[in-house]
Amino acid sequence: MHWKMALKKSVWLFLLMAVLAFPLVGCSQPSTSTPTASSPSSSSSPSPTPSSSSPSPTATAAKEKIIRQTNSWPLVMDPGVGSDYTASEMFCNLYDSLVFPNVDGSVKPWVATKWDISADGLTYTFTLRDDVKFHSGNLLTADDVVFSLNRMLAIGEGYGYLFTANVKGAKTIDTYKVEFTLKQPFGPFLAALVRLYILDQKQVVANKKDGSYGENGDYGKDWLITHDAGSGPYKVKETKVEEYVVAEKFADYWGGFGPNAPDQFKEIGTTQPVTVKTMISRRELEISDQWQTAEALVGLAKIPGITVMTAFSGGVCNIMLNTKKAPTDDLHFRRALAYCVDYETVANTLFPGSRQAKGPVGSDTPGADPTVFQFKQDMTKAAEELKQSKYADSLDANPVDLAWVAEVPDEEKIALLVQANAAKIGIKVNVVKVPWLSVIANMAKMETTAHASIVMVAPHYNEAGSMLESRYSSKSTGTWEQGEWLQDPTIDAAIADSIATIDQKARFEKYAAIQKQIVDLCPTIFLFDQAERAAYQSDYVDWPAADDVLAGKPVNQVMGYRFYFRDFSVFPDKIPNP
Repeated sequence: MHWKMALKKSVWLFLLMAVLAFPLVGCSQPSTSTPTASSPSSSSSPSPTPSSSSPSPTATAAKEKIIRQTNSWPLVMDPGVGSDYTASEMFCNLYDSLVFPNVDGSVKPWVATKWDISADGLTYTFTLRDDVKFHSGNLLTADDVVFSLNRMLAIGEGYGYLFTANVKGAKTIDTYKVEFTLKQPFGPFLAALVRLYILDQKQVVANKKDGSYGENGDYGKDWLITHDAGSGPYKVKETKVEEYVVAEKFADYWGGFGPNAPDQFKEIGTTQPVTVKTMISRRELEISDQWQTAEALVGLAKIPGITVMTAFSGGVCNIMLNTKKAPTDDLHFRRALAYCVDYETVANTLFPGSRQAKGPVGSDTPGADPTVFQFKQDMTKAAEELKQSKYADSLDANPVDLAWVAEVPDEEKIALLVQANAAKIGIKVNVVKVPWLSVIANMAKMETTAHASIVMVAPHYNEAGSMLESRYSSKSTGTWEQGEWLQDPTIDAAIADSIATIDQKARFEKYAAIQKQIVDLCPTIFLFDQAERAAYQSDYVDWPAADDVLAGKPVNQVMGYRFYFRDFSVFPDKIPNP
């Protein structure tokens, strides 16, 4: 999303939509596509811990160890292009990175066994494992790391924004040693490296086509729509672009597997409540998507053996206000809207288990400011702010279009509530249902971005700087992550300065100041810290994140990593009879 990457990403996804003629959730899925099979440490790796409290089995037939999950669609499997929720889940399962994210925001050695940082914070030298194999059988070397960085910088999409402004380049020192040089200090560089997924250079080059990247052709982008070039614990087995992806264990994975780790996982492109309920009831689905309505989750929880896992993941549900389009270009108008929203009903009734957000950063994210101003519903203050707006005398001529994502039905409830709240002070709100791919396409330009858009955003690495940069830096305009079009030079400079600060305490203090500045500008109505809720088969699936929630422990807030399937355990003999 970022640099001009965001625009590129939006256009790419829009073109994909046009080519496939397929809705994000895929209620009616074409059957024209054919399955495509893929080509052939100093720290201990995480190991699954089977639950000791799993119920007794009721089924006797032998069944496979598989995790099947529904999710939003389309799925972008290219780590140089994708960056949304479903893509992030796939990346951490199909690919390896130099470091792996810890729950507390730190990182641990992964493909890199150790690293050295120069005194000026501009040079990072990593020593790599010598036993990491790609799914092709090729050994992972420093050349592959350099290639993966260069590819990400050249394409400029997906998570590329994390590196484009800060990384000058990388070079191979020897077969298993690589050196990165930064343009300026980047405090959270190690945390950001969880998003530099390492691709098999030989395999990508062997499958490139003509394209816009010079001698690199299309950099393998077309091939990577249906294949992977990773070294992760799972490899792509089968794809049907409009419908699903199946991945299987990579037998030569350097980290090994626990005895009950899934042999396969399957991502299924639907969030349709009836479909999800039917599949879960038949034990054909292990985990639901997080987009099920509150009513749907209540119904799923009544199915024997089903538990609804609720966890705060760092995500914030926002109403993004287009600050460059009348009437939401007016600060007082935006504040009037912010004061009139019934936050308690949204967080406690519409999205039970959530909590009202405190600014742009989720409360559990390292670097979040707990003291930032929090709007509460106050119709008197809302009316006072509206009187100061330049649109106070022309409200009928300046209605607000509020877009909600069609694939997330509960968002319509938010939109209708805001519509009713705003009407009390004379603001007309038009509630507009928009498919997710259209939201992405519309946000590519300021003129086509709605006055207000309901969108949830989660951090890309476990620190406040991730949210501040991806949400409010001018570099992210034109992406789905910034419908505000803030483009504030002061905010841009403050964000750049904060992430360039090496000392964590000083960096977090700067993050806090930025959060206060953003709230003062009111470009966003911060609705709630999202409690991600998903139903799963707790009778026979041990999900580490769910276990941590039950134990009162925090979960990994890096998007996708709660679904690192290598850490899961599946007990087929405990699957209940349908």
